[in-house]
Amino acid sequence: MKSTKQSAVTAQDVADLAGVSRAAVSRTFTKNGSVSTETREKVEKAAAQLGYQINFLAQGLNRKRSMLIGVVVARLSDPFRSQLLEGLLNEIQARGYQALVTEVGNAEELEATIRRFTQFRVSGVIVTSGQPPIDLIKECIHFNIPVVGINRYAAIPNVDFVCSDNVTGAQLAAQQLIKSGCKSIGWLNYQYSTWGGITRGEAFSQVLQATEPWCYQQLVTICAQEDGYEGGRKAAHEMHKNGLKVDGIYCANALLACGFLDGMREHGMDAPNDFHIIGFDDTPQTAQYSYRLSTIRQDVIETAKRALWCLESRAQDASLLQRLEVVPVSLVLRNTSPESSYSVTQLKDK
Repeated sequence: MKSTKQSAVTAQDVADLAGVSRAAVSRTFTKNGSVSTETREKVEKAAAQLGYQINFLAQGLNRKRSMLIGVVVARLSDPFRSQLLEGLLNEIQARGYQALVTEVGNAEELEATIRRFTQFRVSGVIVTSGQPPIDLIKECIHFNIPVVGINRYAAIPNVDFVCSDNVTGAQLAAQQLIKSGCKSIGWLNYQYSTWGGITRGEAFSQVLQATEPWCYQQLVTICAQEDGYEGGRKAAHEMHKNGLKVDGIYCANALLACGFLDGMREHGMDAPNDFHIIGFDDTPQTAQYSYRLSTIRQDVIETAKRALWCLESRAQDASLLQRLEVVPVSLVLRNTSPESSYSVTQLKDK
């Protein structure tokens, strides 16, 4: 009995039906390929009749690069990182590429990732938030693969970085807390924070020192022993246990902020009556009714666009000097630090 399974239609099949050479088929489906209008029409008609699908991977291998973009992720349980990945996938596909997503957690996974990227001859690699896998970046450079990092920075020649404007974010948060009447201000971050979190804290401290020296002198640094929601919640419990009080707090990310807010609620205190709190990221969770968290918004779409632009331009000219693309941020005011002329003390007294 003959098998009913059809084999994949090849470029040679299209060439035979169209009465042209295999090279003519390749040029037809190659961007800016040189082919006559008559030949193009013959090839496209034959391809449609046979149901031919262009093999982008094979096409890329002929050019020594595929139409794949490697994306290195970390802790997708974090809502912002999931949001960022979604933005990157949309932009990658919009530009005609496909994503090869991988998570690197240890040396074995790092080695496997490098092997996978080089085997598939990816056109570029995007490293998202998290602790920077510097070894991966250096290996990609060794194989002449363009690399861009997001919300991180390292002084590595020929590697570009796209970061949110942490300085402006700190300025917006500080101005809002001061305007709201906060006098004892805290900064909350995870003890083993990423480059982005550390940079936000440094910027916040510098802004207060330059604009409100009296507030800077009383700045309270709250160090969460673990990251994420539980880290923020436990930090609130520890602060209450030690009798430490703040009436305004800026957080390195949204999960820490939401956890801290719930932890304070467990002790009978809530924002904005007892304190003001501002997070960072503006994830969907922060807009939910139970949180309505004031936050610094990162522009995921613009971040993805700039990351792809960096990869494509460096693929054209590998000798470009390192670039640091700073993406604008904005302040989103919600319930935990509303736009109001009342100070925290006034709100408590009402």
